[in-house]
Amino acid sequence: LQCMLIIMGSICIKANAQSCGECIQVAESCGWCADEKFLTVGESKSARCDDLESLKKRNCAVTKIENPRGSISINENKPVTNRKKDSADKLNPGQITQIQPQKLTLTLRTGEPQTFDLKFKRAEDYPIDLYYLMDLSFSMKDDLENVKNLGTDLMAEMQKITSDFKIGFGSFVEKTVMPYISTTPARLINPCTGNQNCTSPFSYKNVLKLTDKGDEFNRLVSQQQISGNLDSPEGGFDAIMQVAVCGEHIGWRDVTRLLVFSTDAGFHFAGDGKLGGIVLPNDGKCHLENNMYTMSHYYDYPSIAHLVQKLSDNNIQTIFAVTEEFQPVYQELKNLIPKSAVGTLSSNSSNVIKLIIDAYNSLSSEVILENTKLPEGVSITYKSICKNGVEATGENGRKCSNISIGDEVSFKISIDSQKCPSHSKNETIKIRPLGFTEEVEIVLNFICDCQCAKEGEPESEKCHEGNGTFECGACKCNEGRIGRLCECSKDEVRTEDLDANCRKDNGTDICSNNGDCVCGTCECKKRENPAEIYSGKYCECDNFNCDRSNNKLCGGHGRCECRKCICDANYTGSACDCSLDTSTCLAKNGQICNGRGTCECGICKCTDAKFQGPTCEICPTCPGVCVEHKDCVQCRAFGAGEKKDTCQRDCDYFKMFKVKDRDGLPQPTDQSFPLTHCKQRDENDCWFYYTYAIRNQTKEVFVVEQLECPAGPDIIPIVAGVVAGIVLIGLALLLIWKLLMIIHDRREFAKFEKEKMNAKWDTGENPIYKSAVTTVVNPKYEGK
Repeated sequence: LQCMLIIMGSICIKANAQSCGECIQVAESCGWCADEKFLTVGESKSARCDDLESLKKRNCAVTKIENPRGSISINENKPVTNRKKDSADKLNPGQITQIQPQKLTLTLRTGEPQTFDLKFKRAEDYPIDLYYLMDLSFSMKDDLENVKNLGTDLMAEMQKITSDFKIGFGSFVEKTVMPYISTTPARLINPCTGNQNCTSPFSYKNVLKLTDKGDEFNRLVSQQQISGNLDSPEGGFDAIMQVAVCGEHIGWRDVTRLLVFSTDAGFHFAGDGKLGGIVLPNDGKCHLENNMYTMSHYYDYPSIAHLVQKLSDNNIQTIFAVTEEFQPVYQELKNLIPKSAVGTLSSNSSNVIKLIIDAYNSLSSEVILENTKLPEGVSITYKSICKNGVEATGENGRKCSNISIGDEVSFKISIDSQKCPSHSKNETIKIRPLGFTEEVEIVLNFICDCQCAKEGEPESEKCHEGNGTFECGACKCNEGRIGRLCECSKDEVRTEDLDANCRKDNGTDICSNNGDCVCGTCECKKRENPAEIYSGKYCECDNFNCDRSNNKLCGGHGRCECRKCICDANYTGSACDCSLDTSTCLAKNGQICNGRGTCECGICKCTDAKFQGPTCEICPTCPGVCVEHKDCVQCRAFGAGEKKDTCQRDCDYFKMFKVKDRDGLPQPTDQSFPLTHCKQRDENDCWFYYTYAIRNQTKEVFVVEQLECPAGPDIIPIVAGVVAGIVLIGLALLLIWKLLMIIHDRREFAKFEKEKMNAKWDTGENPIYKSAVTTVVNPKYEGK
């Protein structure tokens, strides 16, 4: 708290307020001591302005401290309407209240916000005006048939929502100039091809003013005919603008206003009129004669922003009923138009009633607050307390969603002023929910001066011969007079005698060109940024013109005093951009820049240009440590290699130590400096092993003193191996031959056995063979 008071007191004092009115506009914590005897000798008039606690500590009586406060006064506070749809009491739209309070007066002091509660309740049976705006180009022919009975059907559905419903109808096609339509005489009469009977093209026609007679809607819509145009986008924006601004022709009431925009095509907007030679911007005014838009050929299409303004000004909520093909286009348009909705229209508009009901429920279930333009220096913030106690701030604090009929939501609204308006001490702003005609009127009164100023003594003798008004314990100088007691004239302060006291070292610049010489004393100029200060007897110092680093004053590591950086510990340089900390230069091995550079301002500067990286650890062009030092190690350790003749001259840059074997070489885990193990081969195919390291800026090489050469071949094992191989190969060949012969013999024997079994022997008699038996037949034997 003490630190806060010091900061607040500093703000109040640094403001250099010369009157009570100036003081109370510095901050809401600042007060003015009106005690005439408050100041001591040498104190300036601005010392009367300080925070309240500091003034009390400086022995200013509480009754003498001027510290006016803001306030809120509610002027009109009718409660929100509570009634049912079937209630016997029918109220006019002007008798229904959905927002409370209706009028307030806020008294604002600079830096002191005033907060009030605003209540909104969605009334039941609230009247609705719906205007159906339809595209009558040829592609909407089948849609027109389904809309002809829309009046009575929609009336029946809307009766479930409100007992006070009116409906109107309008149509549009396109601007009546080339290249949007064909201007040949025949096409102007009938723009359709073939045997189609179409009406002449037109821009926008108000067919039916808002009415509660659904059958009248059906009758007039049934008489409408389709028209035609040449290009695909339609002139719907012209029609929307006229519907919005021609309130008397349309018949809008101060109730919920719905505009249903039905089409199966895109839209032209501002700038497209140039195709038809139309360059004048849309003027946003009503141009209906005999319910026809007559200036389509004269004014360009309106812009989206222009439409948003007019729809908002006239509290019209838009429902875009478009086909599936153009859903993405109109979804983007919906995002630009507050309180609008998009529904998917079937190809013949058969679902239009359901679409309208769904869109209305969506729009009416959300309340969004908006305010008129705020006076200069005034800001406003919103906090919503919505259904089920859900709270939101910022832009979301302006709205509540999912509100049903009879639901009540509230908003906390804070209005703050940062300065008094220059032209008026009171202003009026209005807050209203989008899509509703009701609004809250707020009168803003600004506290721009203290109460004690009203008791001021003009031309007081206390102010050097009447050259000022004595008010609030101090002199408020007349025009042209300056000084604590208004003792100097602005003409006098430029005299040479007084100016001499404001020149440093008898120079030519008064107050170093950074201040004004007031009565022989420099008063330094104030900067737009209160943190930037001129100081010094001659305003020769400041705290913002020091060197910068990384776009920060004094690199963010010091403070600027009299145009010179006073650096924090561990930083140096004109802009405090040079760190004395070397921790950022330490490599993983603990060495500064890997022993290959120096640490300057916390950054490694590599001494060898081939090394780079944060700690000089990278060498993209190096062949490798082992290859680089191979020849020198070889010549110094073994007196061989390519550099053996120039060894003493070229290879004395390292210290060499010989070890007996590889186990004697240093190991990486035992060292705190970079160490590389190398294995290289000489021209005799002998290997030699060594390590290369840099320790304390000294290069060290440890090398195994014995070469590791390959041994010669052993003849006996080679001969024995060859002989054994030949014998083994011979035995293998004999075994293979024997195996093949056995297989062959077995196959032949099997073949013989098979032929033997299949053999057939001839059984005929030998021709020279005679049997030993003779048979004689008795001729007389009769077989008895």
